[in-house]
Amino acid sequence: MHPILGTWDVRLKTPIGTIAAVYEFTGTPDGIEGSATAKSETVPLEAIACDGPRVTWRQSVTRPIRLHLEFDVVTSGDTFEGHSKAGRLPRTAVTGTRRA
Repeated sequence: MHPILGTWDVRLKTPIGTIAAVYEFTGTPDGIEGSATAKSETVPLEAIACDGPRVTWRQSVTRPIRLHLEFDVVTSGDTFEGHSKAGRLPRTAVTGTRRA
């Protein structure tokens, strides 16, 4: 079982404020699938790749603005830390805590 599997409460510290979201990662016969839910929008996660505790993925959002994001996090038990990046915008700090 990969350490990213499960439901996570995630906080993204963006230039416009902190955004709270719930991320869901599930194992499938073909690898790992996921989704992110924030406010009234749920989006699929794409290109999820795992290298030990390091996990990367991409996602697109339309709220608060339309962005294509790339994530790079490292898991450690029931937490993860890392960043997201949207084009030329500055990196955004990302933290996550697994739900029990």
